[in-house]
Amino acid sequence: MSVYLTDCETMTEMKPVTEATAVKAPVLPDAQTVQEVKHWTDSLFSFKVSRPASLRFRSGEFVMIGLLGDNGKPLLRAYSIASPSWDEELEFYSIKVQDGPLTSKLQHIKPGDQIILRPKPVGTLVHDALLPGKRLWFFATGTGFAPFASLLREPQTYEDYDEVIITHTCREVAELEYGRQLIESIRQDEMLAELIGEGFADKIRYYPTTTREESPKMGRITNLLKDGTVFADLGIEGGIQPDTDRAMVCGSLAFNLDIKAILEEFGLREGANSEPKEFVIEKAFVG
Repeated sequence: MSVYLTDCETMTEMKPVTEATAVKAPVLPDAQTVQEVKHWTDSLFSFKVSRPASLRFRSGEFVMIGLLGDNGKPLLRAYSIASPSWDEELEFYSIKVQDGPLTSKLQHIKPGDQIILRPKPVGTLVHDALLPGKRLWFFATGTGFAPFASLLREPQTYEDYDEVIITHTCREVAELEYGRQLIESIRQDEMLAELIGEGFADKIRYYPTTTREESPKMGRITNLLKDGTVFADLGIEGGIQPDTDRAMVCGSLAFNLDIKAILEEFGLREGANSEPKEFVIEKAFVG
């Protein structure tokens, strides 16, 4: 979940300090220094920045980040933190909009540059907003994968649930690559295994689909839920059950509404930080 225009739009090893990673003296308000940038496609990129020493957040939350606008005033947008709460850096996953007020500039950042980061995390895609359950569903489209990138590396996810299903729907195969590589790295990460427990990654079930380019699984996840394909593919009998299943949703406004309706048909109720229920939707980035 990163710049959320159409989509709910986003283990650190010790590294030697180099000229690129050395933190510059802040020149922006709430400045943080860019550590790493990776471009996935012509329309998607991820980046890591330094973490304010005072920042505490729950995996799945978002913060406001940005740059100075042409008028000299901060231009900020809501971005989910894609890194887990224990990480020493902050990771974000973003779309590129060539004429977008922020991303037209943000997509050109490089290590050593600075961005503005308001250290006030909030959000509903957190474990506190869900009642206890046995199986957790993450439903994402596009860069809506970002908060789940955080939660997939959060120990509590595996302490609370026996099974974690992440569905990610994009138009083209290349748009799935960030999520695919992240899940592959989680499965092979020895530090995560030591932190969370051996075999934790066996609980992850990854279900990527595409809607435009041909791939092993084609179709919108909403249609695949409605016709039962998802449950048949994953060997789940009886579909989603309110007694055992919990869900988090992050995508476009239309996607969020469609998934909400499907979950409610299964008997699940929408929750919030103040009133935990069976599923939650991040609403801060749409509309």
